[in-house]
Amino acid sequence: MIGPTGVVKVMVATKPVDFRKGAEGLAVLVRETMGADPFSGAVYVFRAKRADRVKLVYFDGTGVCLLAKRLEDGKFCWPAITDGVVRLSAAQLQALLEGLDWRRVHDARETRAPVAAS
Repeated sequence: MIGPTGVVKVMVATKPVDFRKGAEGLAVLVRETMGADPFSGAVYVFRAKRADRVKLVYFDGTGVCLLAKRLEDGKFCWPAITDGVVRLSAAQLQALLEGLDWRRVHDARETRAPVAAS
């Protein structure tokens, strides 16, 4: 997939935004409505009124990136529309972008490493 990789902080704006906005307009929304720094390296996720569209904006170290996706069939699973932000894990972001229910993705369970071979 083209887009953010590795361990990332993902913040989802729960209110739909005007999807005519580009990278700069969404970066302004990050600063003004989310109270966050769009150049922090975090991924900021925005939804349209139509639940089949998503835009991500993030800074990759060299510039601001904008990723947009529209599902051909179905809708993205979105958090309830409120005045707030929802934080997702990288795995939950991947599920969201695939059109899957991201709420069913959980953090990996910690397992103890064996002390000695049996």
